[in-house]
Amino acid sequence: MTAESTAAVRPRNRKQLIVEAAGRVFSERGYHAASMEEIAASVGITAAALYRHFPNKYALFAECANVMVDRLVAALDEVPPEAGLVDTLAAVTRATVAHRASGGVYRWEARYLNREDRKVLRTKFAHVVGRVTDMVRREHPLPDEHLRAAAALGVIGSITMHHTSIAQRRVEEVLLASAMRVAATDPTAATGSARVVELPSQPVPRTRRSEILAAAIPLFERDGFANVTNGRIAEAVGLVPSAIYRYFPGKADILAAACLQAGGLLAQAVEQNLRGVVDPHDAVVALTATYVAYSFEHTALTSVANAELIGLPPNLQRPLVIAQREHIAVWEQQLRLARPELDSRQARVLVHAGFGAVVEAGRRLRWQDSPDHRDAVAALLVGALGL
Repeated sequence: MTAESTAAVRPRNRKQLIVEAAGRVFSERGYHAASMEEIAASVGITAAALYRHFPNKYALFAECANVMVDRLVAALDEVPPEAGLVDTLAAVTRATVAHRASGGVYRWEARYLNREDRKVLRTKFAHVVGRVTDMVRREHPLPDEHLRAAAALGVIGSITMHHTSIAQRRVEEVLLASAMRVAATDPTAATGSARVVELPSQPVPRTRRSEILAAAIPLFERDGFANVTNGRIAEAVGLVPSAIYRYFPGKADILAAACLQAGGLLAQAVEQNLRGVVDPHDAVVALTATYVAYSFEHTALTSVANAELIGLPPNLQRPLVIAQREHIAVWEQQLRLARPELDSRQARVLVHAGFGAVVEAGRRLRWQDSPDHRDAVAALLVGALGL
């Protein structure tokens, strides 16, 4: 085949195809587990051809992150200035759902981008959040419009973080209705009245293994999983690096064990706080208070898990995925009892939407723990669910 014929069959939008494929791979496998070879193969080209478009994986990841937010900016720019909040959120919802498979990078792009690229991306995100905030303020003049806007966007973005199978138009309707409810929720209305829950105490590190778990998570959260060596973890607990292997086969096993331990605490808390609760509405409120309390008390671990678990080997991911599904199933069951008109897929999408609202509202509050902040986030989660 001549160079001319090769050029003739090469798609003109190859770079776009590469970015879309890379977004899917990064979303499915995480930044560090994804490889340029895998991305190239998914587009049907060689790695050498891929490097002609992008010099390295970082450059490709940065492009994916920028394209993702550029789509949202473009979608909002097409909404007329006189349009209302529902049209604004609908535009964001359509753009997000259309690129669901490649949109997962939005939750953790800041962990991998350098300072300059983060600054550029945050400026673009600020435009999106600002536009939504203006609409929220105009149509629902209640306190904390920035918090409500961030939570509403978290509802919409949640669809990129799970694989529930549901028709595109249907999921758009569910997400849009949920985001609209969040935007109209007064986060201060329930102050002081939210259900008080107790979480099981974090185990006091009494063994070397538990000391390693306790020391590793703050390091992972601060510096990123890939940048923390076994040597640094060992130093934090007064061991030589080789001694770590007496307790864990590798660094990934430490992360998986810490997440399993925390997941066990959450499961215990759910069991404890649902005990004696009969009414489904009260059960969902109890689940909400429990999940919000857990999110504020385990911020570092939750942050690390959202960013890094996707890159763990399948054998370490499996028990964590099972634990998460069991937790979601409890929510789904109670939500469907409280809202019988929902089917299982709609309920599952709403549960994840509520979790998305918690993540973005918590970030907006910088996870500063206080009764008022917990009440506000709980109110937004209940609003997302439609109770």
